[in-house]
Amino acid sequence: MSSIDLNSDVGESFGNWTMGDDAAIFQSVSSANVACGFHAGDPSTMGRTCRDAVAAGVVIGAHVAYRDLAGFGRRFLDCSPTELADDVLYQLGALDAVARAAGGSIRYVKPHGALYNTIVHHEAHAQAVVDAVKAFGTDLPLLLLPGSVALARAEAAGLRAVAEAFADRAYNPDGTLVSRREDGAVLHDPDVVSANMVRLATEGTLTARDGSTLDMPAESICLHGDTTGAVAMAAAVRKGLEDAGVTIGSFA
Repeated sequence: MSSIDLNSDVGESFGNWTMGDDAAIFQSVSSANVACGFHAGDPSTMGRTCRDAVAAGVVIGAHVAYRDLAGFGRRFLDCSPTELADDVLYQLGALDAVARAAGGSIRYVKPHGALYNTIVHHEAHAQAVVDAVKAFGTDLPLLLLPGSVALARAEAAGLRAVAEAFADRAYNPDGTLVSRREDGAVLHDPDVVSANMVRLATEGTLTARDGSTLDMPAESICLHGDTTGAVAMAAAVRKGLEDAGVTIGSFA
């Protein structure tokens, strides 16, 4: 692979509470998954994040989620498909308005947290997310886990489905992410993370936590902005990829 996208979850501060160092992350990544106010973020945080992304030349994506501020969007909500589609559409409209005021626009969609993991297998919620993106009307690409139900539904609806890998997360042998409730689910060593992502970009594989090899046809790499040491890991991954001859550029 001669080029790959680096994306990061950003804009996750809320009021006086600060999460991550978005400005520093923007020095390494090419795409920004901006929280839309349902799992994190608020209008002022969204505006500031979009302005900083535009200034840094980073592409803006909508990081849509279940309506779960208290749980940071990491809890499944058993809402109807219609309610979920409306919630996702609302988030797209809100962030796009803020992004346009900042001189940009949303260029893709990435579900967050429990929504992201649920639509790996949940047919109704996967279709609801796809329906919301279609209703928005610009056929935005969807950033999703390889092999997920949502990825197949997006492609069937004529949307571009972009597969991603996670730099700072451990994988199960079936290609799903190890639950954050388990020890070792989140990686923190910049050298290990960088080496893993160079392997991903050059060989298309990752190692699962049981030692087995996973085929991982990813076009984008995610580095969570709220992970401890995120800035150092992002810089290490970018340097490792560039040293290996892989250029960094947004898929969108």
